[in-house]
Amino acid sequence: MDLVNYYSTFMAKDLFIEIGTEEMPAGFIPKAIESFASLLKETLNNSQLCFKNISTFAAPRRLVLFIEALDEKQVDTIAKVTGPAKRAAFDENGKPTKALEGFAKSQGVDIKDVKIVETPKGEYVCVEKKVKGEKTGIILKEILPNIITKISFPKTMRWGDWDVSFARPIHWICAIFGKDVIPFKLGHIKSGNTSYGHRFLSPKPFKVDSIKTYLKKTKEAFVIVDPCERKNVIAKEIEKCAKKAKGSCLKDDDLLEEVTYLVEYPVVLTGSFDKEFLSLPKEVVVNAMREHQRYFSVVDENDSLLPYFIFVANTKAKDPKVVIKGNERVLRARLNDAKFYYEKDLKFPLASYADKLKGVVFQEKLGTSY
Repeated sequence: MDLVNYYSTFMAKDLFIEIGTEEMPAGFIPKAIESFASLLKETLNNSQLCFKNISTFAAPRRLVLFIEALDEKQVDTIAKVTGPAKRAAFDENGKPTKALEGFAKSQGVDIKDVKIVETPKGEYVCVEKKVKGEKTGIILKEILPNIITKISFPKTMRWGDWDVSFARPIHWICAIFGKDVIPFKLGHIKSGNTSYGHRFLSPKPFKVDSIKTYLKKTKEAFVIVDPCERKNVIAKEIEKCAKKAKGSCLKDDDLLEEVTYLVEYPVVLTGSFDKEFLSLPKEVVVNAMREHQRYFSVVDENDSLLPYFIFVANTKAKDPKVVIKGNERVLRARLNDAKFYYEKDLKFPLASYADKLKGVVFQEKLGTSY
């Protein structure tokens, strides 16, 4: 049975989970939310709980799962419990032995309810017992703390005196099944129905009762939780800024992906740098902007660099010009460093550096890198 696509005959409720944290590294987030969804999906399948669909959302300070139409309880099942062999359960006159009486008593049934079944080892007695399915809310209360601590990260950390490991300290957990909070504790954090907005623009808490209200309230609180939506917003704003600079953005999908997970509320701005730096090779300037500052480069129709850069801030400033000037000042220092080392390298032919490798041990018994 495909538990994901199977529509249960039971009553179903939606499940919403949000883990709120300190800002996580951008590279950690995509695999973490994938791991979170995979762990929960596997556990629900193993628990024989059916659901319609699973959706994920993520931002620097939160990992979010939404499961649509999750069964309210497990299916009642019939369990077969095998007892002693038939020859040990009945004497030569066909009367029940003490072994059979003990088996029936241990299973809480009358001897008349015992059946004889054929097995690869011969005939045995057995009883069929109805096992009532557990309520999903009780199961979630038990499994969620364990699942959260198993989410995969390249590195984890601990904080305070709590025996909990995660990518960054956890500040809140929002866990709702239907309209009810799933109560559990992880370290010092108690689950609830409270979430938080943007750290600076709207830090106040707000109540959550469904995915619909959550998406509405987070957006009002300056948080775009859907990474696809954030990426589209950033991409469109970058192109607008590039056109205003009479150019286009140098295509960089990897940088766009990274920046998407660096911000909750993207604000795209344009800065400029001195034209003197355009005398450097294009790769030198692009690398200084991309690797150190996560800036996007602007090029003309010939793919040549223009003296502009585009960056994505995580908050709305009262005066964007102040933010732009600050970034321009930082970039100027980066480009001056790049220019200095580039010009220094040009003073000597590349082959002249080979002699310096004589002082670099490659392996103790193999010699130097030279």
